[in-house]
Amino acid sequence: MKLAHLHLPNITPFSRVSQIQQQLTSQLLAHKKTSSSISPTPAPDPTIVTFTPNPVYTTGRRDLPPSNTAPQPPGTPLSLPPALEPIRSILRSANTYTYKENEGYEERTAEYHPTLRGGQTTYHGPGQMVAYTILDLRRLGLTPRCHIRALENSVIDLLAAYGVRGFTTDDPGVWVSPRTNTSDGGSTACKITAVGVHLRRNISSFGIGLNVTDEPMWYFRQIVPCGLEGREATSLEAQGVRGVSMQDVATGFVDAFVQRVNALACGEGKRGEKIEGVYRVEEKELSQL
Repeated sequence: MKLAHLHLPNITPFSRVSQIQQQLTSQLLAHKKTSSSISPTPAPDPTIVTFTPNPVYTTGRRDLPPSNTAPQPPGTPLSLPPALEPIRSILRSANTYTYKENEGYEERTAEYHPTLRGGQTTYHGPGQMVAYTILDLRRLGLTPRCHIRALENSVIDLLAAYGVRGFTTDDPGVWVSPRTNTSDGGSTACKITAVGVHLRRNISSFGIGLNVTDEPMWYFRQIVPCGLEGREATSLEAQGVRGVSMQDVATGFVDAFVQRVNALACGEGKRGEKIEGVYRVEEKELSQL
């Protein structure tokens, strides 16, 4: 089994990535439904999509009931969770949002997009590398907990390659120690990566959002990210790592993820299939996977 890696190099509309993810997830679910032990058919390859979206606040299942994830007719007022009500004035629906580069603080807006991933409210946008993992966990021999661990440890491995020590805590995501005291004068750990996934019949979607530059910080300060009061966000740039490309960060994450998954799924006594390698795909090739 090989892993397909789709990297979208430019600022990409979040709704477009959502459609790509849905297409890939549907392909894996359809295979599960139609394939049988009597006449098995080759399964689609697992895929990781890496991208940088337009500014977007997303909510997970803990902040919104599933009914609020349905598309709303144009002109319908946004149905927001309490966490986003204070910034309603800057939020736009996917139908009305237009990304404008280099907006001033007083002009900044962001798309609002409810999702089915786990967790609460967070932000994605320019300056971030977001990675969505569309995988059949059972085929890889991974439990849901192992999948989360692989995502977190892959980020920690990636950070280490840049000389940054990442770690996990009782709170979700990947954290680092601040280089200087935080705004409250303390030295509380800062969050550098959010983690949130969705599972359906052991098919995973969504994944991680890693802050590469300081561009997302203004948007994070407008909310309580992931419902964690008093916890600040940080980035590779804030940790002293500058000038890295999103593509290099994305490739580094995918390579680290493959190593972590293979170690979890294919170690002694494990029964998952090994990922034999990674190949790059373009968006137009997805229908052929």
